[in-house]
Amino acid sequence: MNFASKSVPRHLARGAIGFGLIIGSIALVPVAGPVTLLAAPLALIAFRGCPTCWMTGLAQTISRGRLERRCADGICTLTKAHPAAKAAGESTADIKV
Repeated sequence: MNFASKSVPRHLARGAIGFGLIIGSIALVPVAGPVTLLAAPLALIAFRGCPTCWMTGLAQTISRGRLERRCADGICTLTKAHPAAKAAGESTADIKV
């Protein structure tokens, strides 16, 4: 699955919203009661699943366009992307094995 965002700042903003919702919902329980825990599931929308999914997406967002996977004879390797392919806007991240 692809959990990457269009840019790193956008992905970090989604993380700040997600972690803010989780921390805020737990921290506000003594003040506003258990109803504040209803905000925690909204973090799943910001994380696109879970905090681990968000971390995976962060790694994907950072490496997008910098790395490419090449498969030959059943062996796949991860290498630096060629500058020509990067300039042409070719994406090799969607290659299925």
